[in-house]
Parts: sequence; structure tokens; C-alpha cells
Amino acid sequence: MNTPRGDGPNWVRDAVFYQIFPDRFAASVRVLKPGALEPWDAAPTPHGFKGGDLLGIAEHLDELRELGITALYLTPIFASASNHRYHTFDYELVDPLLGGDAALRELLDRAHERGMRVVLDGVFNHASRGFWPFHHVLENGAHSPYRDWFYLDPEVLADRRGVTAYPGTAEAEAIRRVHDGLEVGGELSAASPHPPESAAAAYHEASEPVVPPPFRSASQRVLGYQAWWDLPALPKLNHSNPAVREYIYRVAERWLQFGIDGWRLDVPEEISEPGFWEEFRRRCLAVNPEAYIVGEIWTPAAEWLAGDRFHAVMNYPLAEAILSFTGAGAGRLDQALVEKTHEYARHVHPVDGPEFGVWLETVMSTYKPEVTSLQLNLLDSHDTPRFISMAGGDATTLRLAALIQMTLPGAPCIYYGDEVGLGGRADPDCRRGYPWDPARQDNGLRDFYAGLIAVRHAEPMLRHGRFELLAARGSAVAYGLFDPGKSEPVSSVLGHTGISKPTRSIVVAVNAGDAPAHLECVLPDQADYRVQRVSWRGCEWGKAFVSRPLERGTLVVELAPREGVVLGVDPAL
Repeated sequence: MNTPRGDGPNWVRDAVFYQIFPDRFAASVRVLKPGALEPWDAAPTPHGFKGGDLLGIAEHLDELRELGITALYLTPIFASASNHRYHTFDYELVDPLLGGDAALRELLDRAHERGMRVVLDGVFNHASRGFWPFHHVLENGAHSPYRDWFYLDPEVLADRRGVTAYPGTAEAEAIRRVHDGLEVGGELSAASPHPPESAAAAYHEASEPVVPPPFRSASQRVLGYQAWWDLPALPKLNHSNPAVREYIYRVAERWLQFGIDGWRLDVPEEISEPGFWEEFRRRCLAVNPEAYIVGEIWTPAAEWLAGDRFHAVMNYPLAEAILSFTGAGAGRLDQALVEKTHEYARHVHPVDGPEFGVWLETVMSTYKPEVTSLQLNLLDSHDTPRFISMAGGDATTLRLAALIQMTLPGAPCIYYGDEVGLGGRADPDCRRGYPWDPARQDNGLRDFYAGLIAVRHAEPMLRHGRFELLAARGSAVAYGLFDPGKSEPVSSVLGHTGISKPTRSIVVAVNAGDAPAHLECVLPDQADYRVQRVSWRGCEWGKAFVSRPLERGTLVVELAPREGVVLGVDPAL
């Protein structure tokens, strides 16, 4: 199928996602467990399994629907020996610990019956030591027909040495010495222990049969194969090999045919084979033209969203901006914890209202509006500490952040448990078991989230409107969501004409500081309009605001400390 540039699945623009780490959300008694598990409420460990499964998720879909969730993003579910399942054993089998293929079938059927979509995590840059083709290499070395599926050392290919997949102390020390620049060998140095993107780049001009690249990573030299970031458990796949590419494409097609609604793609920048992602997109959309393809890229990625690869990326730049304003700017940030996340350590810093306003304008204008409206707007994830923990445990900071997250174009994504105040420091602590005991839940926070999500669903402008910064002063900021038809045709922005005229606009104002704030927003095109506060269950903010007409096109907003308001601006009757 030929998809127009900049187009994408419209359902995403209206979606509210919920990210689930399957081992940690809910366990069903219908999925038999083979042995003892890590206690559910105990602190998570790197290798512990708590026993969450897909049927557990299916059995709680009504609660998620009541929260307002319309789409699920699941971290990997395929057979694996790791609790996070980013170490894939079998891409064509749902992990038996999660209930197997039958559990996914039930989850998809139940979700689709409720109008909910399900997006899976695709880990196609690297596999695991248990991946069948790699195991075949372990058993047969240079004689394995799968030898070119990986980056094997020339000595292995020449059948002069074997592969060491489970290194001991000596091999670990040898890799460390390479990283420290103590053993350069003309190939690696302390400044560049890893390839600039991927060793696959060295294969680009190779003819068949595939030959080993001149680059040799530390793991390739020491272990006999290239491992992703030299982690022995993660053999890097050779995407220059047509057989590898075809295998991955068929896996993607298989699960879309099974009924999933899209793919979140792990570390896609590590796959540098020309045309790989373009063909991946083509093959996926041929199966399901409404499939959502979103990449894990932490930085602005316009070249990835030009209409030939992904629909969206995980919008970490927005998360960094929101955390910098609501947490860091308000002096509530746990800086030591933030610095444990590589990108956050570089980008999160205290900002006031005007600085946040500029940052927000930059994020909202990075892509065309029709692309911005497809971004996955998250506050945290399985790869970061929990937002509430980075904010020093302050629930008000999380409320302010959620208010901003839910009132911008793009699909908001809630990391499971955020809505009830689940905390968590760096991995693995950010992957705690969901607190099903009501005594351990912040029910007021959940009410706030449910009410705010209902506002998002009820106000089309929050999902499809044109963003505009209106005012910023001190610790406060205000922005509006307006009819995109005022600057360009609605059809060119949204792909449909679902907003009637004259239209209602939305103004959002947030004060992250500890003192009252005063903002003046100029709305010259709406001088005769009337303004009223939008209320929702669980929110006590802005009750002093009195519904009134705009005075000469100027909206004055008075904000108490640490509060935000959503205002509807309607044409006068």
C-alpha cells in the first residue's frame, strides 16, 4: 500500500495509551506458573519474575476503560529468559509464562470488543543467546547455515575458534581492557569502544555471501561474536543479510495478521541497513493500513518521520521539558535520581515559565502538525525512574505534569501505576508490581487522572487543535488550542473535517511555583467570546474562576500556587 507522506492512523490522534510491563501488572490464576516467583510487593530485582501475564491484563480491561484508556502498549511478550523480555528466544511464540499465544488471542479479542488497540514491542536489533539461529551457531560454529545471521569473528568463520557465549572472569576482564583502551590493536580505542552506529555499517557494500566487516567490536574479538553494547546476552543481528531481513519482516507481518494494532520498535537507530525500515513500514501497512509504527528515539527525529519510516517516536523531549518546568523549576526535583537516566541527565534542568514556553513551542513545532498529533507523549517509562519519584514524591507535581501531557496534541501514554502514585527509582525499581491493595493506591490521584482523561476525550480541540503559546511569566505559562482551519485548511491538518465552525477554543494555564501567578492572554479573534472553567472529577483547582466574557479580547488568569486550569472559550450566543 502507498501511504501518503505525513499520513498516519487517525485512531492514534484520539488515543490515550497505557504502557504495561507484563510481568508486573496483574497475574491470572488461569496461567499456571512452573515454580516459585518473586513476591509481588517485594522490591524488584534484575532477574526476578513476579508472574504477571496477559490474561491478568485481559481481566482488568474494564478498569482501564473506566480510567479512559483506549490503547495498550506492551513491552516485549515473546519467549525469553529475562523478565523484561528484551532478550528474545522465539519471535514466533508468546512466552508461556505470559499465557502463550492463546492468552494474547484472548487479550486482543477482549480489547477490541471494548474499542481498545494493542501495540507490541519489537526488538529486532538484537536477539538473545537462546535465539534458535544463535544456538545453532553455538552448536555448529562455522558449519552452521545461520553463521551469517550474526557478526562472527573471522577466526570463528575460519573454524579456528569457537564462540564463548557465557564468558567468565577472564573474558569480562578482556572486554573491560578494550573499553579502557588498554588493548587497542589498531581497531578500537578508549574514545570509541563501540561502532559509531552499528557494525552493520561495514556490511553495506558486501556482496553475497555476506563477509565479516573490518570492524571488530570488543565482544567480537573476545567472545567471537558482536554483542549489542558488548553485552554477551545480546548477539547483534546482521541486517545486511537478506535472510535476516525477511525473517524480521515476516515476524512483523505475522503478528499484525494475528490482530495486533502496531509496533513500538526498540533502538531502531542501531539498525543502519539502508532501506530496512522503509521496507518494514511497507510490509506492515500492507497487512494493516491503520497499524501504528512508533520508534524508541530519545531525541528530535524529523528524518525518521518524513513519511517513509515511522509514524511517531517516543516523545522524550516533551517529557524532559515538562519535568524541567513542573519539577526542576519548582525546586522539587531529585537531581541525583534524574542523573541516572542518560538523556535526562543531559537535558533536564530548572526552567521558569518563559523558558518552558519557548521549549514547548520548540517541541510542538519540531514536526508538521499532522505528525505532532501522532507522537507518543509520555512522562516516564520502563527505561526511566518514575516521574513521581524524580519529582521527590510530590503528587502535585505529577498532577501538573499530567495536565500538560493531556492537553497537547499527540497521544498521551501513562506508565502503568502512575495514576495511583506508584513510585520507583532507577531500573529495576521503576518496574515494581502494580499495587492492587487499595490501601497502597492514591485514589484521589486516580480520580484526577480519570477526570482529566475524560476532558481530553470530550474536547476535540485538545486532540486536534493548533497549539499556540499565549503567555509566560515567572513560574507560570498559558497556551491555547485553536481551530487549525484559522491558519490552514482543517482537512490538510487532520485528514478530516471533524471540527465545526464557529469553534470552541481551549486555554490551559499552569503555575508551577509556590507563589500566586497573574497571566494576561491576548485573543484578538475571540473578543466577543465567553470563557468558563472546565472542571473534572478529582480536581479542586481554579474554583475561584468566574465565567465571564472576554474583555477587549484579553483573558486575565489568576492562578494560586501550584495549580492549573483548563478554560473553554466559546462564541457568544
